[in-house]
Amino acid sequence: MKKIAIATLGCKVNKYDSAVIHKLLEGAEFSFVPFGRKADIYIVNTCTVTKRADYQSRQLIRRLHRLNPDALIIVTGCYAQRAPKEIKEIQGVDYTVGIGEKERILDLINGSPRKEAPLEITNDIPAFPEHTRAFLKVQDGCDSYCSYCIVPYARGRSRSLRKEDAIRSISKLAELGYREIVLTGIHLGSYGWDLMPPTRLSNLLRSIEHEGISCRIRLSSIEPTEFDDDLIDLISSSRTICNHLHIPLQSGADEVLKRMNRPYTSKFFKELVKKLVLAMPDLNIGVDVIVGFPGESHENFTNTVSVIEELPIGYLHVFPYSRRPGTPAADFPDQVDNKTIKKRGETLRGMGSSKREEFYRGFLKKRLSILVESKKDADTKYLKGFSRNYIPVLIDVGEDMVNKEIPIIVTGVHDGKVFGTLV
Repeated sequence: MKKIAIATLGCKVNKYDSAVIHKLLEGAEFSFVPFGRKADIYIVNTCTVTKRADYQSRQLIRRLHRLNPDALIIVTGCYAQRAPKEIKEIQGVDYTVGIGEKERILDLINGSPRKEAPLEITNDIPAFPEHTRAFLKVQDGCDSYCSYCIVPYARGRSRSLRKEDAIRSISKLAELGYREIVLTGIHLGSYGWDLMPPTRLSNLLRSIEHEGISCRIRLSSIEPTEFDDDLIDLISSSRTICNHLHIPLQSGADEVLKRMNRPYTSKFFKELVKKLVLAMPDLNIGVDVIVGFPGESHENFTNTVSVIEELPIGYLHVFPYSRRPGTPAADFPDQVDNKTIKKRGETLRGMGSSKREEFYRGFLKKRLSILVESKKDADTKYLKGFSRNYIPVLIDVGEDMVNKEIPIIVTGVHDGKVFGTLV
């Protein structure tokens, strides 16, 4: 029986796609081994959002080829979609597979490759090994074309899973025992715009709520301009949707936002965040920020720092600007030097740690509901569970609590770790 290992780089959408690949291969006569072990077949699901992501993908492929020079290596994901010729030049690569061609992988393994398939989104029901949290891709692609972003060129136009198929998939995942389902997409807030008749994300969420599905729903990233009163009211009153949102800011300087082709101002963003927190006081908001965008002056960066200081958020994801050939920003003048980018990134990461700690401490002696996962903390050996507002809590309970949502009291926050006790 041939051994297969699957590696995933990048976002939650890629995690979903890898789970679909795993499911497609389950019925064949293969055994799956943890990634990093010697295998006969390696499937690498790549990311291309930054130059570093490309580099990590290339390094990983080379390491696998050294681990087993005779292994079949199939590369898929955004990097493979964007630059298949570049991937094929890497020693050891046998095939590249586009984003919409997952079904080809089994044929390639069996030596009977079929022709490329068009990009589409289907209601695959994947399997997730941890059996606690599942991902469901309800949207793919993007039509926004921010000036720095290569993803629309790799993922293609925005397209959505039909609402009926999404509901059916969520119901099935809940029946399989998953207690949390994360709705993912490259541009999740644009869900339904391409369907006939067109619909909206809030309509999908309302249908999920009405179904009474016995699991909680978490949303991945949503663009600032896609929050309207209907969506905010729905999330704030929901029994199902988690009070945790991820919203990309990218810059706190309006002139930088304009060059990025981001359709909002820093004032709009601040007002949105404050409105959300007013509607949901325990809401945890994560924010994406890019440092070192071409032409970002010291004053621009200072504006970003000021905006973040003012925001009642829970954490930051900080990304150094990465020059992506084929995007408008790659040809912009005044590219910021790497030393400055690194320094600015360190500043914001420090702010992110402080924001996270402050947010966690706001829940001391408060009651939360956490979904217990199977992984143990390396230091304490306690199990970890995530609250609905995405606070990771360590708790000393038995493994019979895994995949159960339990009430706890937060008892301490130490060195970035949150501790709780069962109520």
